Amino acid sequence: MSTQQKTVDYIVEQSAGAGTITTRKMFGEYGMYCDGKVMAFICDDQLFIKPTPAGRAYLGAVTEAEAYPGSKPYFLIDGDRWDDADWLAGLVKTTADDLPTPKPKKPKGSK
Repeated sequence: MSTQQKTVDYIVEQSAGAGTITTRKMFGEYGMYCDGKVMAFICDDQLFIKPTPAGRAYLGAVTEAEAYPGSKPYFLIDGDRWDDADWLAGLVKTTADDLPTPKPKKPKGSK
């Protein structure tokens, strides 16, 4: 089963208070970015947040699962939690803030 576009749109809308939220198709599913940092995956209509110490503290009790076969464990966020936009945006921002800034990519053709 693959993710429906309406699921992606809803999660992005509910997370908007965290910063600039974008998604990118990856391997038939979606990577989710907050302010340029990949911090979640949306796979099979489920939300998987990258595990961070701050995210774990925010969540308290966590459920971990593979986002895709063979992946490391991610925090699986129950669909019922998506309806609370303030809570979800808080989790997204907390997680993104705890991740390192991505290294700039070298321009194509440079050595």
